[in-house]
Amino acid sequence: MAAEVRDTVRIFSRVLPFRINEYVLDELIDWSRIPEDPMFQLVFPQPGMLSDEHAAALRALDGRADADPAVTAVVRRIRAELNPHPGGQLDLNVPRRDGAAIPGLQHKYRETVLYFPSQGQTCHAYCTYCFRWAQFVGDADLRFAAPGPDALVRYLREHPEVNDVLVTGGDPAVMSADRLRSHLQPLLAVPTLRVIRIGTKSPAYWPQRFVTDPDADDLLRLFSEIVESGRTVAVMAHFSHDHEIASPMAKRAISRIRSTGAVIYCQAPLIAHVNDDPDVWSSLWQAQIAAGCVPYYLFVARDTGPHDYFRVPLERASEIFVEAYRRLPGLARTVRGPVMSTEAGKVVVDSASGGSFQLRFLQARDPDLVGRPFRAHGPRDAAWITDLTPHPDNPADLRRALAHAETEVTA
Repeated sequence: MAAEVRDTVRIFSRVLPFRINEYVLDELIDWSRIPEDPMFQLVFPQPGMLSDEHAAALRALDGRADADPAVTAVVRRIRAELNPHPGGQLDLNVPRRDGAAIPGLQHKYRETVLYFPSQGQTCHAYCTYCFRWAQFVGDADLRFAAPGPDALVRYLREHPEVNDVLVTGGDPAVMSADRLRSHLQPLLAVPTLRVIRIGTKSPAYWPQRFVTDPDADDLLRLFSEIVESGRTVAVMAHFSHDHEIASPMAKRAISRIRSTGAVIYCQAPLIAHVNDDPDVWSSLWQAQIAAGCVPYYLFVARDTGPHDYFRVPLERASEIFVEAYRRLPGLARTVRGPVMSTEAGKVVVDSASGGSFQLRFLQARDPDLVGRPFRAHGPRDAAWITDLTPHPDNPADLRRALAHAETEVTA
């Protein structure tokens, strides 16, 4: 490995998490193409992922121990300036009981609660774009984590409108099958819960988890038991590039997961240097449908971490999505995008041209906004909702929901 790569990893990983495994190194990265290889860009920190100011501040402290107060102070400042919890996650999404936050839960949309089991707050390898990077940096003030399912079970009983739990992280599939069972089995006592979703990158980064790991069969047996209880198990798989789904081991993992009765939905963000190409997305979605998976979301990279490095303007994102979508067979046209997970909800860009944007809420903090279209305008390089100004003729309730974005734009 080149000295420059090692130096970048060493310096930048003081702020941004870095983790890799032999499967990604040996099976996914084309070492003859680095640094341009998309899988290399996906997992290794690159020059430009931190601003010149932040990089200089870290290099000035090179050689000092991580525990040095000067290092700690600079690292905390940089992380805070990278918007570690976008979309109101800390302030608006955390449910409370008797005035106290319930650890490890988020409740943004009426029907769905996110659950962060503490033992699942890592991954087999880390994506450089990850919008949950704050989960992995060892700072308890930035981390969501639930010690066990008791508080979740109580919350579900108090909120029968919630019928869907997304177990997320991190990656729940890093846990042993027995540990994951201890978190999921108690949920089956809640009759109003109908769907258990498991957000995971493991089919891409460590498909052995479902094939050759010592407890792979136990994990799949857990999925089967949940399905047999009458619930839906939805594995929310993150495939960021068609290369990830092409390996024989990944295909075996998908087949074994599907054999349990679980459904696999696939989603990933559009990110510069990795997959900002309609050929990649068309190939990826067609491979997913051929494997029996459901193409679900093409996300816009969220405004956190090294966002400036990965940002793709919304107008270009719309062009990429439409061009790839046109090539798909009907069954693959379940995919939606480009979608921003904003503070107010999931917003899809239906069209974008010449600084004029037609958008729509696919999901919303306020359920009355779901499905509602609205217009906005902004610069040609706008890459997030806060770069846009909603049109004044949008209905009043939409304008109120978007007020935060308007404030940031005009501030």
